[in-house]
Amino acid sequence: MIEFRNISKGFWVRGAYKPVIRNLNLTLPSGRSLALLGRNGAGKSTLLNIVSGTMRPDTGEVLSDGSVSFTVGYAGSFHPEMTGAQNTRFLARVYGVDTDELCDFVEDFAEIGQHFHMPVRTYSSGMKSRLAFGVSMGIKFDTYLIDEATATGDARFRRKSKDVFRARMGEASAVMVSHSMADIRAFCDAGLILHDGRIEVFDDVEQAIKRHQELVA
Repeated sequence: MIEFRNISKGFWVRGAYKPVIRNLNLTLPSGRSLALLGRNGAGKSTLLNIVSGTMRPDTGEVLSDGSVSFTVGYAGSFHPEMTGAQNTRFLARVYGVDTDELCDFVEDFAEIGQHFHMPVRTYSSGMKSRLAFGVSMGIKFDTYLIDEATATGDARFRRKSKDVFRARMGEASAVMVSHSMADIRAFCDAGLILHDGRIEVFDDVEQAIKRHQELVA
């Protein structure tokens, strides 16, 4: 369960305040995989970052009765001067999982070869995404936050990522942002539409997709 209490967030753009989330009060149920849809710039990534704790709302608070992942595939939490292995070990200690097991999983999954033992600042954006996705999938959370993460890499790597993600979804909840309606249909059973700073909730993911397509038409 994730509960939003009076969440508001906005940004200053060219001297004008632009709200992206307006006084959000909502409880997301456990055991559901929710699509988070909306126009580009609607605030979807902002909302995920607030849930994960990497961004503070202007007002309100987010409560959860289980563990919530950082945004899957987001590499911003890595220290650039530390190696991929060092970053992985650090996050293992933060989340209380076995460091060796997580390192073995991530090194095998990410497929970045010797770069796993090189500073993250030397990585391409794709390598960072592979490392971040591997760390995310290597730690079991009650709720996963996904922002286009399964789109990383070539076709074979994307298939592997989706297979691992599908296995995790058999045991956890998720909030997923994706521009691929095929992925939304494959992984989600309900939907949220973020529009004009407010959330519309749909128990049927097809209804959410239909509403989203109406808004972007």
